[in-house]
Amino acid sequence: MIVGPTASGKSALALELAKKQPSVIINADSAQVYADLQILSARPSEEEMEGMSHRLYGYIDGAEPCSAARWASDAKTEISAAHENNILPILVGGTGLYVRTLLDGIAPIPEVDATIRADTRDMDVGDAYEALLKEDPVSAQRLHARDSSRIKRALEVVRSSGRPLNHWHAHMAGGIADKINLHPLVLLPPRDWLYERCDRRFQIMLDRGAKEEVAQLLERELPADCPVMRAIGVSEISDWIAGRSSQDEAQALASAATRQYAKRQYTWFRNQCPDAWPRSEEIINNDNADYIVRLLQ
Repeated sequence: MIVGPTASGKSALALELAKKQPSVIINADSAQVYADLQILSARPSEEEMEGMSHRLYGYIDGAEPCSAARWASDAKTEISAAHENNILPILVGGTGLYVRTLLDGIAPIPEVDATIRADTRDMDVGDAYEALLKEDPVSAQRLHARDSSRIKRALEVVRSSGRPLNHWHAHMAGGIADKINLHPLVLLPPRDWLYERCDRRFQIMLDRGAKEEVAQLLERELPADCPVMRAIGVSEISDWIAGRSSQDEAQALASAATRQYAKRQYTWFRNQCPDAWPRSEEIINNDNADYIVRLLQ
């Protein structure tokens, strides 16, 4: 399994590893699961896959949200199939929640009462946070005071179930960590190199037709809360298409958002992955694939 922030070279490294032994590359990136986001998610093209077997890429319609639980179930199926065929499953991606759900399982949180959910979602984020401090202080302390979606999720869970999130998280079920021989690798390349690649990657996306991809997405008139509509670059390019901004402004905003996202991913993987998982601070390219193979052994 190869994880790390956006633009860290994960896909290229996975491809090089797959060339060394019979393998299947399994996507663990929450944006690359969507068929509508070929370019903006940097999903590998058929040409870039070089004939190697890839799974869980672009297999979900953009109108259908993909949860971590659904992806983990699909990934288990692909991993089992790989084992049955005596080939190596290589998970690659940058969505830590997906990987953690696959390995550790999910919390058996009961269905939230619809009335409680509606009332909670209508609250001002400041009021919701103050309520959470009283009703689930553990969750409140670990969340940013303006993180609206997570604050309201924690509040609706404690109000509906009568128990805080940490209670449910202590009863995780369905993970496969104890059933597999895992060889993880966390890519943490130099930040300056990473951020430069983020900027360069968005320019490449524009050159490959990102504007046209967003235009096609807008034609579908999907709800604004669909994950594909919240992907980095969609709102920025949408404003450009609508004449609310220029190409330079859209590119600057999207590049900045990409760098900020990569920074959050970098921090998450550095701090949330187990200490025993090897980290590589190397700049990843084809020349050091053998070095990475040794780390994974």
